[in-house]
Amino acid sequence: MYHRYRLSNGIRLIHRDTSSPVAHCGLFINTGSRDETDDEQGVAHFIEHVIFKGTNKRKAFHILSHMENVGGEINAFTSKEETCIYGSFMHSFYDRWFDIVADIIFHSSFPEKEIKKEKDIVIDEINSYKDSPSEQILDDFDEVVFDGHPLGRNILGTPAHIKKYDRAMIKAFMDRNYVTGEMVICSVGRIDFQKLIRLAETFFGGAYMSIRQQKRYAHTNYLPMQKTITRQNHQAHCVTGNKAYSILHGKKTALYLLNNLLGGPGLTSRLNMAVREKHGFCYHIESIYQPYSDSGIFSIYFGTDPEYVEKTFLLINRELTRLRGQKLGNLQMKRAKNQLCGQVNIAHESALNEMLFIGKQILHYDRTDTLEDINRRIDAVSAEDMLHVANEVFDPGQMSLLTYKPGE
Repeated sequence: MYHRYRLSNGIRLIHRDTSSPVAHCGLFINTGSRDETDDEQGVAHFIEHVIFKGTNKRKAFHILSHMENVGGEINAFTSKEETCIYGSFMHSFYDRWFDIVADIIFHSSFPEKEIKKEKDIVIDEINSYKDSPSEQILDDFDEVVFDGHPLGRNILGTPAHIKKYDRAMIKAFMDRNYVTGEMVICSVGRIDFQKLIRLAETFFGGAYMSIRQQKRYAHTNYLPMQKTITRQNHQAHCVTGNKAYSILHGKKTALYLLNNLLGGPGLTSRLNMAVREKHGFCYHIESIYQPYSDSGIFSIYFGTDPEYVEKTFLLINRELTRLRGQKLGNLQMKRAKNQLCGQVNIAHESALNEMLFIGKQILHYDRTDTLEDINRRIDAVSAEDMLHVANEVFDPGQMSLLTYKPGE
């Protein structure tokens, strides 16, 4: 059972009580790299770093040690549409988590020397991704699909943009986007809900009510594109895909199910069986569906020896053609649904995963789906739904392609 409360300034609070001595709590903010201006590229992620570097009353060491001194952890992540500061700790230290997170969100001082130091760290992080083509190609494919749109930008930004950051730019982005109307506090742990409300009011209730004025705009001018980049790799790395459904789209669940069947994490996925297990053309192949608030992206990634690239694409296209041309039988549908439901339910066994999942749900839908709700939606998908989605998303005339070709 989930308990909900809304502070007078608009911050939403949601909690599920558990018997575990370990608690998990996160502050979710509905902002990310897509909310940056052209000059601010990468600043949302950079803020995630520098908020830990000092406040009006704490230095960086005191921020980091505040939770670690009691055996807890504090971490953060930034995506294209979300920023989250979260922690895991013994349930008797909820007050510490609320204290430190409110301090870094509302009272960070952004010391210039720390900003300068963190610029080098983030640039090093960017360079580390360049050494991992299997990761970088997915970011570059976003740029292909969302060409000219903020969703296509790399979350980390570019070294040229990062070098221009200063305190004024950081504060300007936070003033526009770190607004109470776009904040959610999510908790899974052992604490009385009324006590949790009091902590939220004490540490977050004093923030003045604010709403975001800047509106997001959807990407509307997708054109399929083929692009080849020559890199000093041993393997060829390839991504093919298309624009897909948003988080609010009625066909989203059908695409999740179809994606899981095609190239999900299971070793029996169609792509893994056809490309790796049967022919041994590559070590890793997967398909990915990532929905956003007003759009989405579907992609297939693989890395292989250059001599196997064309053969691998032939096998991929054969699987896509099968899914576009023939409805799944009753047994195939049952197996696909059981597999996805099992994966979702097993993931929820982790209280941390549950907290992150529920926080994002409230942030984007302002509702909480139980596992029973999710299972029902998966079970409601029909073979006709799957066939329709396959023909829409796997349309060969709408697929883009990005290849990293080995070379000097």
